[in-house]
Amino acid sequence: MTTTTIPQWTLKGDWFDVCSCNIACPCEFAQTPTGGKCQGVLAYKINEGSYGDTDLAGLNVVAIIRFDGNLWAGETTAIVGLLVDDRASEAQLGGIQAIFGGAAGGWPGAFAKLIGDFRGVEIVPIRMQVAEDLSSWSVEATGKITASAVALTGPTSDPNKRVQLINPPGSEVGPGEHVVATWGVGDMAQSDANLFGDFKLDKMKTSSKHIPFSWTGPDA
Repeated sequence: MTTTTIPQWTLKGDWFDVCSCNIACPCEFAQTPTGGKCQGVLAYKINEGSYGDTDLAGLNVVAIIRFDGNLWAGETTAIVGLLVDDRASEAQLGGIQAIFGGAAGGWPGAFAKLIGDFRGVEIVPIRMQVAEDLSSWSVEATGKITASAVALTGPTSDPNKRVQLINPPGSEVGPGEHVVATWGVGDMAQSDANLFGDFKLDKMKTSSKHIPFSWTGPDA
């Protein structure tokens, strides 16, 4: 019997979502989503990282997700489709699929266990921006989906400070010593009527949050 050796790997970057929940998304608190259902966009901007000898820095990945009930409590599993940056080489695509598909372990391997219906991978141009001061973030997967957010503010908040949650109990990027979610007001629009079969993501003024991520493989 042969076994596949998983190379050492690391990824660091910016993660954000735009989902159908009200602000602030209950999922981030490990609670049942607004109305019992959540669907949206999970965006990953890879700033640093490699899979073995393959550099993955500068690539973007988008997961389209939908579920009913409390995902964190084990009440349900998620439906997920993956969009991958069309700039990825064959080797880079292989590394991304191994990591985000869960085969390479680490936090993505744990998160993959929450997926019950994986709709596959599509290769598309993906543009992603995150402001240095976290005042806004956005993603466009050409012909598929656009999503953006501006930092949440209000009449009593300091406009020079962000509304943040430290140590969230339902962090989509996993646990960590310095996990901080920055809240925003999101907006998304679906441009592909057949997005992974039957997703319907047009929803205005929804919840959004940004969290930096830092992952490593089991042996890195």
